[in-house]
Amino acid sequence: MRASRFFISTLKEAPADAEIVSHQLMMRAGMIKRLGSGIYTYMPMGLRVIRKVEAIVREEMNAAAAIELLMPLVQPAELWQETGRWDKMGAELMRVKDRHGRDFAIQPTSEEVITDVVRSEIKSYRQLPLNFYHIQTKFRDERRPRFGLMRGREFTMKDAYSFDRDLAGMQASYKVMYDAYTRIFNRFGLKFRAVAADNGAIGGTGSHEFHVIASTGEDALVYCPTSDYAANMEAAEALPLAAARPAAAEALVKASTPNATKCEQVAELLGLPLNRTVKTIALTVDHEQDGKITPQYFMLLLRGDHELNEVKVGKVPGLAAHRFSTEAEILAVYGCVPGYLGPIGTKAPVTVVADRTVANMADFVCGANDAGFHYTGANWGRDVAEPTLVADLRNVVEGDASPDGKGVLAIERGIEVGHVFQLGTAYSESMKATFLDENGKPAPLQMGCYGIGVTRILGAAIEQNFDDKGIIWPTSLAPFELVLCPMGMDRSELVKAETEQLYAQAQAAGIDVIVDDRGLRPGAMFADWELIGVPHRVVIGERGLKEGNLEYQGRRDTEATAVPLADIINFIKGKLAA
Repeated sequence: MRASRFFISTLKEAPADAEIVSHQLMMRAGMIKRLGSGIYTYMPMGLRVIRKVEAIVREEMNAAAAIELLMPLVQPAELWQETGRWDKMGAELMRVKDRHGRDFAIQPTSEEVITDVVRSEIKSYRQLPLNFYHIQTKFRDERRPRFGLMRGREFTMKDAYSFDRDLAGMQASYKVMYDAYTRIFNRFGLKFRAVAADNGAIGGTGSHEFHVIASTGEDALVYCPTSDYAANMEAAEALPLAAARPAAAEALVKASTPNATKCEQVAELLGLPLNRTVKTIALTVDHEQDGKITPQYFMLLLRGDHELNEVKVGKVPGLAAHRFSTEAEILAVYGCVPGYLGPIGTKAPVTVVADRTVANMADFVCGANDAGFHYTGANWGRDVAEPTLVADLRNVVEGDASPDGKGVLAIERGIEVGHVFQLGTAYSESMKATFLDENGKPAPLQMGCYGIGVTRILGAAIEQNFDDKGIIWPTSLAPFELVLCPMGMDRSELVKAETEQLYAQAQAAGIDVIVDDRGLRPGAMFADWELIGVPHRVVIGERGLKEGNLEYQGRRDTEATAVPLADIINFIKGKLAA
């Protein structure tokens, strides 16, 4: 490729709406161009990176025996209605009507479509296992699109779907995909971590997220440095901080705490550590029968310095459909305003759910259900009945014991770019996707689902790899592996001849090379390629050629290296292999 025949459009300054580094640098490097909110044109330089990502993904999916097809972007509403997701997906699902008034979805994912394909094609256990994948445009109507390709509305994704005859087969297919994803991210040249995760709205029984490690990541990743334990914050198990509850040592005292509605204020007012306090979160679950709504009230108890994990709350028996109680409900149940709620002396029956750590606390501080007052020295069994339920309700914190008993937990930031799910029969049962087993009896297909955010990889890679000059692409993802920068090519026949010869040799060696024949000054030329992030650069100058040398500089190198002209191709091939 010659730069004069390619489209290069760099900017000195990023647009004002570009908030994070990857968005700023992709706009400045001319890789994307904003068309509308969360919608971008992939410019030629950016598209080359996308194609590199897709090629690696496709090679590893094919090697893992997945079969490529292509499912439509627009999908009939009837399929989504079969699984109930037409309503469950909410406003993120873009809905459209055709000229006949029929409803369609612009797909954010393809579980329904692939299940429809398979239920019409798979009849016997002899046709299993099976794994289909495609690389396709997706659309999710994000409430607040931001961060460029990191949280856009239109994006490219690879999604795959496995089908098996039984649970063991599904788990085996899941392991194959997990291993394939590990190879994919290793080939991308990115530092990443796979963590146990919650399945969320997609359903199923188990999953792992693949995160690119970056200090700007939105997600907190929990791991044990001395073991294999790793999970995202939503799924990380929090053990009780005390193995057993100590005996009561204090009397129950009702203390005046005016204007202290937060645990931090109460602890400061009473001169006690924050970890002695317990906060109350009031929830309501509405039960409907014969058109009548009957509310059930729950009280969650969490140590004052801990944060509630709402995903965990949703898994507590009876709390799947919870909501936060209204102020009117709180007044009716507790008899006071929020900020002074506690488990002692509620006006109405409440189901008490204590976090594991709270269940093992003694002499704790809690609200007195009386505005301006808290209890100190509260103890289970003596002052308040034992909790109805004890559950893991909190986010872990750095230094907590690892659930596998092999060390303590650490936390780092990551950007989710891949997710693998064990779906089980969540979709096959609702869509009646069955096969005949060895005994000739129908059985539901066991499914797995596996996604990689192809365009999101670009943003995540940049968030992990950049400096004050611009992007630093891993070689496997770079738009070009090598840029040749001739000095005065239009003025020196020697430079021109050697550049053309080197360009031909690089192409013959299979190197993805571009020669910058635009006639720019060296400073402007180098600045462009440093911004774009090409990992390897060779400068061809008349002075160096007379000495038999060329000047090589890697994108991360602080200084250039002189390389003999005769050795340069092998030298570059060695750098690429490394």
